[in-house]
Amino acid sequence: MAATQDQAEVPVRRGERRNEKVGQVVSTRMQKTIVVAVEMRKAHPKYKRIVRQTKKFYAHDEQSSARLGDVVRIRETRPLSKLKRWSLEEIVRRSTLAQIEDTAHEAAN
Repeated sequence: MAATQDQAEVPVRRGERRNEKVGQVVSTRMQKTIVVAVEMRKAHPKYKRIVRQTKKFYAHDEQSSARLGDVVRIRETRPLSKLKRWSLEEIVRRSTLAQIEDTAHEAAN
């Protein structure tokens, strides 16, 4: 009986079991949505050679803060649309390409 009471007292943390991935932003053309390409390296089953595989994930970006070329961390979430099952967690590294475009755009205005 005491064991069940101890188990009830331990708070269940939500969000720890959610999957996280790090990848590069390849598209920001949609509103509040980014496309992130995640590169996975796996050994070929027969030839044992390391093979690169890339997979695209659609992620929700509420503030539209991520830019093309940024390295971002995305976290699994509930389905938000037909393809979106991820949300932007943080921007790990800003792209230098995006910074150059911003300065060129400001100079033109």
